[in-house]
Amino acid sequence: MTIQYQNNPTFTIDSVDLSAWTTAGSVNVVFETLDKTTYDNTSRLMTSGLGNHTATIDLFMDYSAAATYATLKDLVGEAVTIVYQPAAGAQTATNPGFQLVDTYLGELPVISLTLGELQSISLEFVGGVYSALD
Repeated sequence: MTIQYQNNPTFTIDSVDLSAWTTAGSVNVVFETLDKTTYDNTSRLMTSGLGNHTATIDLFMDYSAAATYATLKDLVGEAVTIVYQPAAGAQTATNPGFQLVDTYLGELPVISLTLGELQSISLEFVGGVYSALD
């Protein structure tokens, strides 16, 4: 068994690499649960419904040109494509890219300051079509 040590994951949004500012992330594959129980059943039976996937990414905020704010400011309220990958390099079966296409970025915390700390924000992406790229 190989345990993945996270020392160089990558994160892109609409093909823009924001890995240099990314500190944490997760992609969650979620399907709505539908009850398909009938009178003939003695226990509840479930099936999957629509995908309702999410992703959360934590980044340092940087207002420089081509940095986080410049990249994200025009994407709020838009459907975007994100790819989060465990390690830099080619996408393979042991280093897949986890992609959400047409995922929605509903809000952008434009400033979040704590005295004596680096400015960090969290982004939440909802919906979209999930795929694993390898």
